[in-house]
Amino acid sequence: MDEKVLIVKYGEVAMRKNNQYIFISRLVSSIRRNLDGLGEFYVVKEQGRLIIESRGGEMDFDKIIPRVIKIFGILGVCPGVKTKDQGIENLKRLALEHVKEYYAGRKMTFKVQARRANKDYPLISNEICAIVGEHILENMPDMTVDVRNPEAVVSVELRNDAYVFSKFIEGYGGLPYGSSGRAVSLLSGGIDSPVATWMMAKRGLYVDCVYFNSPPYTSERAKQKVVDLASIIAEYTGGIRLHIVPFTELQLYLLENVPEDKLTIFLKRAMMRCGQAIAEKSGAMALITGDSVGQVASQTMQAIFAVNSATTMPVLRPLAGMDKQEIIDIAEKIGTFETSIQPFEDCCTIFVAKHPETKPSANVIKRIEAKLEKLDEMLEQALAETEVIDL
Repeated sequence: MDEKVLIVKYGEVAMRKNNQYIFISRLVSSIRRNLDGLGEFYVVKEQGRLIIESRGGEMDFDKIIPRVIKIFGILGVCPGVKTKDQGIENLKRLALEHVKEYYAGRKMTFKVQARRANKDYPLISNEICAIVGEHILENMPDMTVDVRNPEAVVSVELRNDAYVFSKFIEGYGGLPYGSSGRAVSLLSGGIDSPVATWMMAKRGLYVDCVYFNSPPYTSERAKQKVVDLASIIAEYTGGIRLHIVPFTELQLYLLENVPEDKLTIFLKRAMMRCGQAIAEKSGAMALITGDSVGQVASQTMQAIFAVNSATTMPVLRPLAGMDKQEIIDIAEKIGTFETSIQPFEDCCTIFVAKHPETKPSANVIKRIEAKLEKLDEMLEQALAETEVIDL
């Protein structure tokens, strides 16, 4: 019996050796979660890959592939066909049907690639390639063989069952979500922080997001914009928790009590402290920001140092060495860019000094902050009133 299957290939996971099974189990869980509601599926573990099989009915690749391809840890997927009959005549038939389905009417080059897990098979790989390739040539007059640079590689793999496939749809790679621990990301409505959040989730971090809300200076649409950005990231992670911290009173307090040119530094330090409190409560071990060194006044090395000293946690800055266009390119690739450029300002853009200091002294900042008698109380109040949304 023949059936359509989706072959899932993973890259970095394969190098995990003794604890590889932990990463593969997370991949399997992520696949099952992302396919929930589309039908019933098996996820079969084969050496070096996973095979997704339908428990009943025809597999709809158009619905399934977009759900699977976004899962971190997956190098790519191959739509193909599986058969228990490994006889050469059946392999010839399957390969030809596969080629007709995907390439009929196209003038193009191809080659056949064969692999045998069963070394007792009566034909060696080169013989399988020659026999299957000749059959395709005889029946597909528009196709020619090119073994060096073919437009299509028709793969025939003999494992416990036989598989025929040719298309490779590239994934995002990385590590399975949640396999590297937990962090809290400071998420704004801009371009950078959603990209930073996505990048660290791709490295296997389970990520909670924190947004600082400042009504009435920021609108409900600004808040919804951040919810939408977190929802886009959740398409890759299978879900995400968003903490919305009310920040208006604290910002007004800082506006009245710190030098204007240093206001942004104090705001960011307060955000770091809130982020750390949420991280400690959730068991996270690091914070994530979208800083890119030198991009704006608050991202000079002196400013980063002054902000960093507000927390005792590691601060991950995956965009630190990128320029703006590189960040935009990733934002467009992952689908956050169009939402990020919607014209709804958040607290980071509303409360900005006209002439911010670019080389603040951390010691000076700390001395001023020590005199802010209500700061700790206001931070605690903001955290107590934080809204939590599970997306």
